[in-house]
Amino acid sequence: MAATSTPYRWATAGDTNAFFGLSIDNVADLVLTVSLLAAVFDYPAQFALSHLVPGTAIGVVVGDLIFTWMAFRLARRSGRHDVTAMPLGLDTPSTFGMVFFVLGPAYTDALAGGLDRELAARHAWHIGMCAIVASGIFKVLCAFVAGPIRRLVPRAGLLGSLAAISLALITFLPILEIFGAPLVGLLSLGIVLASLTARIPFPLRIPGALAALLIGSLIQAIGTSTGWIPAGTFQATIDPQAALWPTEWLTALRFEWLEAWPDTIKYLPIVIPFALGTVVGGIDCTESAAAAGDEYNTGSIVGAEGIATIIAGACGGVIQSTPYIGHPAYKAMGGRAAYTLATAAFIGLVGLTGTFAYLYQSIPGPAILPILVFIGLEITAQSFHATPQRHYPAVVIACVPALAAMVEIQTDKLLAAGAQPNTTLARDLFSIHLLSSGFIVTSLLWAGMVTALIDRRLLPAAGWSLAAGALALFGIIHSPFADSRLFVPWSIGELPAAAMGRGPLELAAAYGLLAILFTVWHSLQSRTLHAQKPDRV
Repeated sequence: MAATSTPYRWATAGDTNAFFGLSIDNVADLVLTVSLLAAVFDYPAQFALSHLVPGTAIGVVVGDLIFTWMAFRLARRSGRHDVTAMPLGLDTPSTFGMVFFVLGPAYTDALAGGLDRELAARHAWHIGMCAIVASGIFKVLCAFVAGPIRRLVPRAGLLGSLAAISLALITFLPILEIFGAPLVGLLSLGIVLASLTARIPFPLRIPGALAALLIGSLIQAIGTSTGWIPAGTFQATIDPQAALWPTEWLTALRFEWLEAWPDTIKYLPIVIPFALGTVVGGIDCTESAAAAGDEYNTGSIVGAEGIATIIAGACGGVIQSTPYIGHPAYKAMGGRAAYTLATAAFIGLVGLTGTFAYLYQSIPGPAILPILVFIGLEITAQSFHATPQRHYPAVVIACVPALAAMVEIQTDKLLAAGAQPNTTLARDLFSIHLLSSGFIVTSLLWAGMVTALIDRRLLPAAGWSLAAGALALFGIIHSPFADSRLFVPWSIGELPAAAMGRGPLELAAAYGLLAILFTVWHSLQSRTLHAQKPDRV
């Protein structure tokens, strides 16, 4: 253990840029959570501000405080004064996943079951809390076996599903809103792409994310006041003063939300893969930090994000936290530990005092959503960069189920508005639903299978196919039901008419036959290779 030769310079000028980058990312995810729930599912925005936001913010506070402490500990042990803290924030892929595939559907189902908006919102909140706590427990357990997980599951399988989410949801959906107000959105997007993606310094050394936010907000304010830009519709109408000093989230500490656990189980095939993605992300972030000179313990990083996620869920949070991939970038900025400490203080302040409501109301969606486009591009690019080139087809095929999920999000809006598809279109829509249901797991399985095939390992490919067939039997992937519910093979229930010839049993049989084919193929190939070997004298 090295003694510290010089005091740890835990705060430098570079922490300012790092703080704005990290804190704006987290604010963007909070804005996105509330806005999408309200806009897509008519979830009460005021309820989200008073119940969901504070606990979610607490997760960021806890995680960044732990990572700040880890930076001080590493500086003391290594004797270095330039240690950069690992950045932590809300997981953007999970933000989309929780909104579109857990919270929103849970709220809609509760309304359909006869609950009023308040009770339905509370029920969905409780399901979200259970899901986040389950994610945190899973991550803490993975902290002890992070290495084996990474060795057993191919990189294309782990990162392909993240690339799918990033491309189809994180990048595409915000661009729809950006084109809803192009005078604001495209200008902000251009600033983000130039300053963050291309890393061209913005004039006067202003952080690019902050510049995009300020300039976009200024144009929106001028345009709205003069009438040449319509008022934004991305954010729901709220009373920010009524959101100050929220105490409603404290009811989470009664642990009544545990009663929603039975209703949460069907969402675990969505939730757990997202948690696995952050585990892999934590491992990658630790390696990138080590390459930049900061040797953190992998298990400690993954365990810390798991603890932060559990605490967030127990306090009412509905989005899991994760280490961010930007450690080397923050280190290059000159960031140390002050930026994570400041982010914890800022997010905690706006989340727990309710002043986030004023940010939510004043920040135009098209001005802040380009940050999410940048995140989506970075994750997608990183997925390819960290994957061997020969495995690129596996990453690409992993995107297909996520594209189906993106299409289903849009077609569901049409169907809810009363659109009546003809027979052919209805059949295609059902195919899209089969691909969309459990798409994260499907992406992982398909990418794993294609990776094995590219490596000419037919038996592992058969194993991936067999696993897909087994999961299809229980509805974990390809559930034929509109609510994507789980079931057992001996009690599936009445299937939709469109499932004729492609129900769970047929899908499981198809995957099973494919596994048999790969196994026989492997056997024949092995015999051929053996026959071609010359006899030894």
